[in-house]
Amino acid sequence: MARKKKGNTLQIKLVKSLIGSKEAQEATAKSLGLHKIGDITSQPDNAATRGKIAKIIHLVEVIEA
Repeated sequence: MARKKKGNTLQIKLVKSLIGSKEAQEATAKSLGLHKIGDITSQPDNAATRGKIAKIIHLVEVIEA
């Protein structure tokens, strides 16, 4: 069974406005800690975070760190 290294994180940056987005997408962005354009947050690289990113991939930029 393959294991991920401890400490794998994703840097997520909000690059597009949340104005006009669906409520669920706004809530997802806020749950990741993204409020304004340019906000960057560091989140653990796991299935839950990847699922959140998939919902708002058109609004964010992801950097694997």
